[in-house]
Amino acid sequence: MKYYISYQYPQHHFIHITLYLRDINKDITYLQLPSWRPGRYELGNFAKNIQRFNIQDMQGGMVPHKKVSKDRWEVVTKGIGELQVKYTYYGNQMDAGGTYLDEEQLYINFINCMLYAEGRLNQPCEVHLQLPHDYRIACSLKQVAQHTLEASDYYELVDSPMIASNRLQQHSYLAGDTIFHLWAMGDSGSLNWPLTQEAFRRFSEVQIKTMQGFPAPEYHFLFQFLPYKAYHGVEHGASTVVTLGPSNELHLPDLYKNLLGISSHELYHVWNIIRIRPAEMMPYDFTKENYFTTGFVAEGVTTYYGDLFLARGGVFDLDEYLVELNRSLQRHVSNGGRFNHSLIDSGFDLWLDGYSPGIPNRKVSIYVKGSLVALLLDLQLRKLTNNERSLDNVMQLLMQEFALKQKGYTYEDYKKIVERVAGQPMDEYFRLYVEGLEPLENHLPELLEWVGLSLRQQPARSSTQRLYGFKVGEKEGNVISIQDVAPGSPAEKHLSRGDELVAINGRRIQLNNLEELLAGQDKVVISFFRNHTLRTVELAAGESSYKTELKILPLPNPSPEQLQSRQAWLWQ
Repeated sequence: MKYYISYQYPQHHFIHITLYLRDINKDITYLQLPSWRPGRYELGNFAKNIQRFNIQDMQGGMVPHKKVSKDRWEVVTKGIGELQVKYTYYGNQMDAGGTYLDEEQLYINFINCMLYAEGRLNQPCEVHLQLPHDYRIACSLKQVAQHTLEASDYYELVDSPMIASNRLQQHSYLAGDTIFHLWAMGDSGSLNWPLTQEAFRRFSEVQIKTMQGFPAPEYHFLFQFLPYKAYHGVEHGASTVVTLGPSNELHLPDLYKNLLGISSHELYHVWNIIRIRPAEMMPYDFTKENYFTTGFVAEGVTTYYGDLFLARGGVFDLDEYLVELNRSLQRHVSNGGRFNHSLIDSGFDLWLDGYSPGIPNRKVSIYVKGSLVALLLDLQLRKLTNNERSLDNVMQLLMQEFALKQKGYTYEDYKKIVERVAGQPMDEYFRLYVEGLEPLENHLPELLEWVGLSLRQQPARSSTQRLYGFKVGEKEGNVISIQDVAPGSPAEKHLSRGDELVAINGRRIQLNNLEELLAGQDKVVISFFRNHTLRTVELAAGESSYKTELKILPLPNPSPEQLQSRQAWLWQ
């Protein structure tokens, strides 16, 4: 399959695409645009961005065709050996999984916009790009000529995003025997590149060491540094795209750590999900949902390792690592869905509502809870085997016995490998924490103690959460609204998620005066808008805390044995 890409007025974001098909020998040919993209387990509806769709033979004659689903076309090709499929794609989605065109760049995730002919997924693909002469291309695909890319098959094509621009910056580093390229689009002037390259080299080296080799000849980080707030990454076979902003704050600690964290996370995906892949996705079926139950492995284990490798590589010290760990822990315990939906069920339901807030207290995050369940497993395996074996061995075995043999693994396969590494049955772990609703804090303290850490539980510092059981946040327009209501709390009887708070005891509410308004009060009168109607209720403070904060802290006087176990876990 050959694709030709051009554009006329980049400020309008329309990309002109022509697909040439030859050697057609069927009476009916089906054309398909992917319904979703790997890394985002929800339907993408990319076909909504297609305009001016038509199909011609090589002499320019119109070929009969009709649309048979939202993203599938039936083409009458009896007696026709060659086709040209012409369409325009609207590229105005600037995130790590989107496609975007403007006066400064052409950025394409090919999975968004490249049609394929049914039965030809395994055939070579060529992409010919009509670009300004001085444009460079950042992409993991082979460049066989100027502005011409080649893929071994359609799967490789759509797993290889590209950025073309004359404003690309390029840096590189060597980790193991692999060259890693850092491509930057946008303003990265505030970033200390030598320091960044060294940090990337460190976490890359430790990932390669842990996984016993790198599975690609080279690797490309494609960064879109944006002038506004952004945080998104998508993994690929030999590359990743990361969108991050605001770019003028890249030198500040919080955003810089986000850059390191998301990059380490996406790099580990080169093993976990790209190659260590669930059986339900071998191969990917781009026409419909690919339901699977091991999202907690694909995303949870990756999230856990993303930060852990920053510690192992010496990029994070203990305190910095615990900040990230505690952030995940607090996000999880603040989610009432942990009492209603298991980790495995929430993973299966990714295709339903996995990337939206959903109804209150319905589900857990396979990223957040998945990472904490991975922490539990790693520490448990280390404790059972006195640090002889760990989650590292589980992932190594999945790589050796499944990925390298191009086999997908099932939930049962994962359980069996975990039990092999543990040297004993692990039914309780899976029953309680993957399939069940057991609070993680019931088991976490004893495992943390083994590595010289403790779990401190305390009432929420916020009075709204501690005394009344509701959490607030600020929406656009400086509107203070309720984000969550704790079951069994005083707030549950009267307030709802989405209520817009106006006043407490007749005084106007702002985020910075909430604690002042609630101080020393046993009862409060709250005024709020619901469905554009002003309401007023009286709430009495509860007798117990309705929201809890958990925090992992170092023990003040850890034993030599605890320090040795911590060393084996974090720094090896």
